[in-house]
Amino acid sequence: MYLEKLLVTLLAAPVIAPVPTTVAHQVVAQAPAQPAPAPAAPKAEAPKAAAAPKSAEKKIAPEVKELVERMQAFYEKTQDFSAEFKQDYKYKVLRRTQSSTGTVIYKKPGLMRWEYLKPSTRTFVLAGEKVYAYDPEAQTLSVGRIDTSQLSASVTFLFGQGKLADEFSISKGACKDCKGTLLVLDPLKPDPRFQQVRLEVDPKTAQVLKSTVVDPDGSENAIAFLNLKTNVGVGADAFKINPPEGTRIDDFTKPRK
Repeated sequence: MYLEKLLVTLLAAPVIAPVPTTVAHQVVAQAPAQPAPAPAAPKAEAPKAAAAPKSAEKKIAPEVKELVERMQAFYEKTQDFSAEFKQDYKYKVLRRTQSSTGTVIYKKPGLMRWEYLKPSTRTFVLAGEKVYAYDPEAQTLSVGRIDTSQLSASVTFLFGQGKLADEFSISKGACKDCKGTLLVLDPLKPDPRFQQVRLEVDPKTAQVLKSTVVDPDGSENAIAFLNLKTNVGVGADAFKINPPEGTRIDDFTKPRK
């Protein structure tokens, strides 16, 4: 699974991709995925007594609230982090799982780099509102744009922003194989980008050990973080991509000429 899909699921935000223009010397990874269609408007009904908002219908349990608050406080204080990751994408329709491994680094504000090592090497960088996808085997690099203002709280809390309780009904889930406490996040409002988010959280450190996003079609994108290190002084240069000469570059952020 490539970052164009990963951004829609993990980052839960549409990638904006105008018609590409060819740069004088080089690059093309796959074109960013198109935003998911907006949900259909609800049918009109006869006026009824005002119902309580969904956020009030299911109050968060005290122990869950305490863990969520500690988790958000942890990431608010985190300036950068690095980790190894294992990603398992379970395709519901195809009934198969695609596994990948690699490393990820993050630095405030808004810099993230995913380095896929297996089954194939690929590099993806999120820098502000731009997304870079580099495929060394194909010798291609593409640049897309992402509307960071539309990022879900399920992602922005990792950046020390947003409040999960403002967008989700949060409950404690049952999980035999979890290494931490399982938090189940159900959107308070229908979201065309995903059905549900599940976070496995270390109850001692309040760090996220694993994130699972359930796609609209029921497919699951699970990413487990290993050897997570925080505030290690990640430099800005770690997010630069320097493709070799001969790499083809497609910049989807520039207007068509």
